[in-house]
Amino acid sequence: MLNVQRLRVFREVAVRGSFSAAAEALSYTQSAVSQAVARLEAETGVPLLERNRAGVRPTVAGAALLDHADAILSRLEAAEADMAAIAGARGGRLRMASFPTAGATLMPLAIATFKASHPQVELSLAEGEPDQTVPRLREGEFDLVLVYEFSGVSERLGGGVRRFDLLEDPVRVALPVGHPLAVRRALRLRDLRDESWVQTSARSPYARHVVRSCHAAGFEPRVSFESDDFQTVQGLVAAGVGVALIPQLALSGVRDDVVVRPLAPRGPVRSVLAATPRGAAVMPAVATMIDVLRMAAARYRESVA
Repeated sequence: MLNVQRLRVFREVAVRGSFSAAAEALSYTQSAVSQAVARLEAETGVPLLERNRAGVRPTVAGAALLDHADAILSRLEAAEADMAAIAGARGGRLRMASFPTAGATLMPLAIATFKASHPQVELSLAEGEPDQTVPRLREGEFDLVLVYEFSGVSERLGGGVRRFDLLEDPVRVALPVGHPLAVRRALRLRDLRDESWVQTSARSPYARHVVRSCHAAGFEPRVSFESDDFQTVQGLVAAGVGVALIPQLALSGVRDDVVVRPLAPRGPVRSVLAATPRGAAVMPAVATMIDVLRMAAARYRESVA
């Protein structure tokens, strides 16, 4: 197999027409250049350069090898540039996923900010609940995912991932505007034990935690309607068919016919975080995006304070 470094030396000599000029360009000694070309000729089994009064020029075999050397070295230089771009967060791709409410609030600002400073990085975003995206993160389909978890429950991220906390997302009570409890400034969860409920689908991690929270308050919620779209949940609440627990991130737009109240003394809170695969070095592009997401989370907290 031909030696790449000797190919590079040969190309410099052939292009510059001089061993001394090639040595100067490469910061080699002239003797080192001569030895490299001699060893390359020994590897190929044919003379590659011939001397004349003007200097040196490729032989027929040398000219043929020069064409290949140009192509080979150009591809290698392109590969090195791509690797340097990825390592320096100046190129490559960043594959992300997010649960819907963070995808609608945190991600747009984060993506716009990231693209403004790193336009060469190709970004992609998929949507899914944590129980869908975290397994795909572990399998290498994503580089970073936004997820949530509730403390004190078994449905946490588990092993194989590295976590980066972003914000705490409190859960609020949504009531129709004319509901008798709407006059209160804050509610206890047990105040809602006799109500009909609207919640996300029973299979979702969020709905399972709502049910757990109600059990802890001493009652089984009577779920009348389910939807995984919090705007639909708001619409059903506004229609008076039930109450709902909705996370703050899903309340960027509250209908005029819906009243939102906090839970006292402290209701359920979900932790929003970024997750990356554990065991692999965090790519610069991923590290940069985590910093940008933390900034977006800080801006969000200020907007709802």
